[in-house]
Amino acid sequence: MKVLFLPFLKIPTGHHTVADALIRSLEQRIDNVACSKIDFFSYADKLLEKAFRITYLTWMDHSPQTFVWLYRNYVYPTKSTRHFNWYETKFLDKMKTLIHQEQPDLLVCTQAFPSFLINRLRFYGIATPPVVNIYTDFFVNKLWGIEGIDYHFVPDQTMKTQLLAKYNINPNRITVTGIPIDECFHPRKTDNHPLPYHILISGGSGGLGDIENLVSGLPEDQNYYFSILCGNNKKLYKGVLSLKQNNVKPLAYICSRETMNSLYNETHAIITKPGGVTLSEALCKRLPIFSHSALPGQEEVNMEYLFERKLIYPLDVSISVADQLNAFFQDKEEQALWRQRADAYISQIECPAWQKMMDILLKCSLSPRKYKQTPAITLSTS
Repeated sequence: MKVLFLPFLKIPTGHHTVADALIRSLEQRIDNVACSKIDFFSYADKLLEKAFRITYLTWMDHSPQTFVWLYRNYVYPTKSTRHFNWYETKFLDKMKTLIHQEQPDLLVCTQAFPSFLINRLRFYGIATPPVVNIYTDFFVNKLWGIEGIDYHFVPDQTMKTQLLAKYNINPNRITVTGIPIDECFHPRKTDNHPLPYHILISGGSGGLGDIENLVSGLPEDQNYYFSILCGNNKKLYKGVLSLKQNNVKPLAYICSRETMNSLYNETHAIITKPGGVTLSEALCKRLPIFSHSALPGQEEVNMEYLFERKLIYPLDVSISVADQLNAFFQDKEEQALWRQRADAYISQIECPAWQKMMDILLKCSLSPRKYKQTPAITLSTS
């Protein structure tokens, strides 16, 4: 059996993290499974992918508001998927060729663009192996392929209800899996850690999210100890180190999942930008979440969604961070309520993503492949 995972771009985002976690889960359970992960954009055009990646990162750094405008108007909120003929002209034949070359039994999309292309292939009558959408944010943007996709793994019941109501999808094809995370992450056994309060501050693998501004205002308070996850951001690491503040420690990129799990177990709360995977790990660990900023686009939508459900707390860096944290840690009732809300979120999960994927692979093994190489696609101009 062969499973092909399709993230997008070479940036180490949640799309890659989810794919890697599921590959590990499947390979440790199925002897004859071959899993591969291909960044489709790089496969289609390496130079264009590199240019797009650099432009994207520069854009978010220098003109985030214009990126927000573009995202809000053309990607979110969700509406019926539009036909992006300029995408199709460049990429549909590449996707068809990739599928033919790899001959997978199952396609897994952890990002919207590959899903959109496969959905359009099917619109043109081109058969493909079964396809799974795995949504790595707390909403469905309108780039995702929906109607032509076989299976949908969603974060919560709200998204499942939205897909059922909007697209009339067979409910058996939608599974609430949460945003998949590595199996090494389990709920913490206790919250009764001794003082000082150990607070983890994360900006993802790139150390993003205006952490420098946040760190510069951290108190030299003996009741708090801050570990700063700097990721691959060497400038941030050196900047935190130069503060020479005894209760603030920078940490370079952590590649070990077990090390990260141990760090979660030692902390009392996390301050993070609202990336889907990090939020899901923190919710799984029952680690109270504070957010002071979000990257333009999907993280802003994630933040709004979770604020409404009181699963994360806003953090205002213009006032004392210690006072805001104290307000939470001194309020036992609010801590209990947050734990109840986190438990309620986790209880929605119907089964782990890897388990549902194994069921799908079993069905695939019982059905012969029905797709084959076809002539080049003639695109509609309508």
